[in-house]
Amino acid sequence: MENTTHIHFRAETDSDNIVWLHFDKADGATNVLNAEVFEQLDQHLQNIAAQCPRGLVILSDKSNGFIAGADITAFTKVSSKKQALEFLRMGQDVFNRLDALAFPTVALIHGFCLGGGTELSLACRYRVTRDDPGTRLGLPEVKLGIHPGWGGSARMVPLLGGLKSMDLILSGRSIDGRTGKRMGLVDMVVPERPLRDAARKLVFDAPPPHQPAWYDRLSNHFLVRPLLARVFAKQVGKRVSKNHYPSPYAMIDIWRKHATSKTAMLTAEAESLAGLITGVTAQNLVRVFFLQEQLKSLGKDKSYQPKYVHVIGAGTMGGDIAAWCAFRGFQVSLQDQSPERIAPAMKRAYVLFKRKLKRPIKINEAMDRLMPDHKGIGVARADIVIEAIFEDAEVKRSLYREIEPRMKPDAILATNTSSIPLEELSSALSSPERLVGLHFFNPVAMMQLVEVVNGQSTSASVSAQAMAFTRKIDRLPLPVTSTPGFLVNRILMPYLMEAVVLEAEGVPAVLIDKAATSFGMPMGPVQLADTVGLDICLHVAEILAEHFNAEIPERLKKLVSDGNLGRKSGRGFYEYKKGKPVKPGAGSGNWNMEEITNRLVLRLLNESVSCLREHVVADKDLLDAGMIFGTGFAPFRGGPMHHLDAVGAKVLYQQLESLKLLRGDRFTPDQGWAALTDSLGEETT
Repeated sequence: MENTTHIHFRAETDSDNIVWLHFDKADGATNVLNAEVFEQLDQHLQNIAAQCPRGLVILSDKSNGFIAGADITAFTKVSSKKQALEFLRMGQDVFNRLDALAFPTVALIHGFCLGGGTELSLACRYRVTRDDPGTRLGLPEVKLGIHPGWGGSARMVPLLGGLKSMDLILSGRSIDGRTGKRMGLVDMVVPERPLRDAARKLVFDAPPPHQPAWYDRLSNHFLVRPLLARVFAKQVGKRVSKNHYPSPYAMIDIWRKHATSKTAMLTAEAESLAGLITGVTAQNLVRVFFLQEQLKSLGKDKSYQPKYVHVIGAGTMGGDIAAWCAFRGFQVSLQDQSPERIAPAMKRAYVLFKRKLKRPIKINEAMDRLMPDHKGIGVARADIVIEAIFEDAEVKRSLYREIEPRMKPDAILATNTSSIPLEELSSALSSPERLVGLHFFNPVAMMQLVEVVNGQSTSASVSAQAMAFTRKIDRLPLPVTSTPGFLVNRILMPYLMEAVVLEAEGVPAVLIDKAATSFGMPMGPVQLADTVGLDICLHVAEILAEHFNAEIPERLKKLVSDGNLGRKSGRGFYEYKKGKPVKPGAGSGNWNMEEITNRLVLRLLNESVSCLREHVVADKDLLDAGMIFGTGFAPFRGGPMHHLDAVGAKVLYQQLESLKLLRGDRFTPDQGWAALTDSLGEETT
């Protein structure tokens, strides 16, 4: 075989005159696209075109996947629309060259093939994927506040039709090879061993490229597009606001105007994306991406390889934690006082596995990994014991005294407490250094964040192992100190309590929620409190009030005492029908929406400043990450502290002082504000 090499790429020409172009980015563990990669790929494509082979197969030498997409760090270096446009046109030119090759071209895909990776594969005539759940294709750019810019929409729209392609682009979701085959995105799905044979067959047979069915083609018709565009915009509007997230709306507009012209779509893609890349939303969402990567890096201890997990408490949290650990491949035993108490958790686990795994054999394998264990036999073999019982310190201490003698000497004891400092629990242990907090958020299968709570006695090795375990179950570890409420609940609670105060003052609940969602929150605080459960909110608020001398609104106490606990009881601040809130109209009244928003947000920001001053987390970035991934705090704003910096500490401090005069001492600025800017420090000392 003939070989040529060029840093990131290696080209081989076999005896059948097929060129195999291997992508193996030299300076990284993952294949990503940047200017240097494009330059080298372009040179290879020119050389290969001159060679006029029988066919070209592009494949990755990275074990983790084909191409993850663009090098996100490049976005942070773009300073102007002109610079962005030059970069986008470079990529388009290279993919256009690939698209124009006269011989069969095949993308041989395993692992992730996302963003620019999918766009490159679309520039090939055929796509072959490995048949496993880990192989994923998609255009997730919308999650970064942008949209495809290297031909993703221009090539996918005619290949799949408007409905299928716009669903993928606007949702940003990824699909496996089998789904891609059904849609027409993928030509062949085969196991690992015959992958190359499948690519070779496509080169030799050169079948006609996929053509969408007539009804898929119809969705791109110029008479149909305006109607569908309105439908797409309405669906997107249920999730995000155009003011906060302009990219999906821009994509809809590009499709509506140019769907039947690939050239026009390519031009419009690049022009639109160049403006979005330099916008505030995209820059902040890129920041969120790097915050996520930072949290992932905290669980990098690969030497820690636990196998067995024992969960005590089969309630909603404990049962769902156990199910998630089993889903992620751990052997899990689930303990409660009787088999009858464990049964509902097993049923929920089956529903989760069925939704996630789909194939019966995979579902059964997951169920086999989850063992009901009302006698607690699994404690003795567990590498990690997770306690998820009722939030009562004495009950937890009693449990610890019982199970510690049965645990392996090197096993971790993790508590899922949401608010109790570890120092109140570790006194029951003869080895308090093994106790760490693993605070999951509800629903466990959806919420990415896990607070890793470090008490004064928690050893550094146990903390590192807890973070490594968190990554092994595909969650994001956030190290926090053991103070009441830790980070997320402590910051969230004043925000929720202010919503209760506003409602008690007569402000309609729907307006309070609207003020929050207009700011960018995924759910309003009133509905959030109902969803969490008003009894749980009250319990956490009581623990925090005890430590921080805060007042609990009487309205919340009354609702709980009357049995109105929120969604789970059918009534809280809202009434619920089939689990969904029945929201009354706002009625009449001249409400100051700006003040409502400020009262909610400023209490959240004030508590954020307090947590930073008390070193609940190490820095601003970790605080922002915790609130974004733990509560969904407006991602396009980059996190509470980033938002604070963007608006200006001095401005927000003065707003707090005004609200203190108007509404009371709960708006007293934390002393941490003085350290945020030098000028503010001088004025307030």
